[in-house]
Amino acid sequence: MPAAMQIPLCSVPVWLLLHSLLLLASHPRSATAFPKGCYPSEEEGLKTFRCSNARLTEVPRDIPNDTNKLYLDSNRIPFLPRDAFQDLPLLLELDLSHNAIASVESGAFRGLAEHLRSLDLSSNKLVSVSKDAFSNLKAKVNLSDNPWLCDCRLQELIRTVELAAGSSGGLVCDSSAQEEHVGKAFLQVMADTDLCNVYKKTTDVAMLVTMFGWFAMVISYLVYYVRQNQEDARRHLEYLKSLPSKQRRSEESSTISTVV
Repeated sequence: MPAAMQIPLCSVPVWLLLHSLLLLASHPRSATAFPKGCYPSEEEGLKTFRCSNARLTEVPRDIPNDTNKLYLDSNRIPFLPRDAFQDLPLLLELDLSHNAIASVESGAFRGLAEHLRSLDLSSNKLVSVSKDAFSNLKAKVNLSDNPWLCDCRLQELIRTVELAAGSSGGLVCDSSAQEEHVGKAFLQVMADTDLCNVYKKTTDVAMLVTMFGWFAMVISYLVYYVRQNQEDARRHLEYLKSLPSKQRRSEESSTISTVV
């Protein structure tokens, strides 16, 4: 072999090391960084990241930021913190069904408003969620099969989001201030009752009852005060009558001067 074509053997490991570093730099989130049970794939031309049945207790951090479809279903995630998905600007579909989610912080879906088209939160433990948690979302949302408290807050939430097709029947009142609503489909309850108006009326009645209570207490105190003064005055008059006439006139004069 000509001298110009010869590569020193000692330089081969160095070349392999540099090649490996370049590969890692171009793919910073390698499979080894993914949580156990999670893996990337491609479905119908969309980059997918699956973590179904992975026993997760929180939203993973090492999700490729070019992910289009994210499956976090059938895990043990209890809540969604603020900015949980902020590094996924290209996300189109998000499946969080069959978890233990009982709380969604405002801003949990920040950064997804532009592209997200499907959000599945069915079969969780949601009882009450602020409408602010879903502000600006254009995605179709599945909220079925949760133990919802049917009240004004839920009514405002339902009016904020667009429900996924076929999911409205699964929105059932698990609890409510009105017993007759329990077990009914929430959209049916909304059609018959404006829960926010009922809440306002209930609040107004409660305020009136409280004001009446305070008023009754004031009146009771005044009555007691007047009666107590009348009793004191009667006793004083009886005391004056029991005195000799001269001393009585002196006491009466003293009483009048004191009053004046």
